Amino acid sequence: MTKTTKALWLGTKDYIIISIALTLYALAFTTLILPHKVVIGGLTGVSTIIYFLTGLPIAITNYGINLILLSIAYRIVGKQFVIRTIFGATVLSVALGIFQPMFQPMVDGTQPLLIADPFMSVLFGGIACGASIGLAFTSNGSTGGTDIIAAIVAKVSNVTIGRVILYCDLVIISSSILIFHKIEPAAYGFVVLFCVAFITDMIINTNRQAIQFTIISQKWEQIANEINRNARRGCTVLNGMGWYSKKEVKVLLVMCRKIEAVTIFRIVKSIDRDAFVTQSHVNGVYGLGFDEYKLRLKQHHESHLIDGENNGEEISSEKVADSK
Repeated sequence: MTKTTKALWLGTKDYIIISIALTLYALAFTTLILPHKVVIGGLTGVSTIIYFLTGLPIAITNYGINLILLSIAYRIVGKQFVIRTIFGATVLSVALGIFQPMFQPMVDGTQPLLIADPFMSVLFGGIACGASIGLAFTSNGSTGGTDIIAAIVAKVSNVTIGRVILYCDLVIISSSILIFHKIEPAAYGFVVLFCVAFITDMIINTNRQAIQFTIISQKWEQIANEINRNARRGCTVLNGMGWYSKKEVKVLLVMCRKIEAVTIFRIVKSIDRDAFVTQSHVNGVYGLGFDEYKLRLKQHHESHLIDGENNGEEISSEKVADSK
């Protein structure tokens, strides 16, 4: 498979996963959350409020506000973010437009409920929505809405994206009290918020979990070659000394995905059954072959940091970044 074909396939696979994830999100929201008149966070929550006040379909409001926000944020968040957000917002809005009429109140006023108990319904709805969002995020997808606002704020300040989204969600959910004049819808909304945040974070972090191997063996070179060749992972060779034997040894340091750990074990076992191996779980491995990382420092053009242990020499924020 050529690089161009592989890149095309990876991009296509991302969009397929995003489409499936957001369709499931819309289905969970319209069947488990909306029938109980619960306002959740994000732009979906804003669209829900407008729907209850005006009767305007959630899909139309969701898509319209997304386009407005993206037109404002285009120069700030970048072309790739805008393209994926437009795609995600389109899929979500179409799915909402299809599913919402299916679970509208009947002619006699009764509401079709998949789960009658409100708490259990929003609990399962929050779990399903969180799993859907987490799946979309692992494929570089975006649902738009408050993500766009958070991206704008993060570009111009040191406030994290997660904090901005949290603040927006708190305001949106709390506003449901003013609409229904009841505390229960807001309480259920916060249940959904907690479930979505927890499940999304769990799925994203599970995807990023990695394993660190420390391997000590006399056949270290053969093991390293096999790991490079079969597991397609790099090895770092460190110099060490066995204090009991007082002999120099070579130590292999290997990072791999969680699902690749069995392959590493099999390679070591097939070459040297007496090899000393330790395994530890690590969260977030960044660099070539793993996740990308970004370091954001607030720039102060006129203020500097004073290093008291460096004879009062002024160190700019750029130098501090370099030293790290």
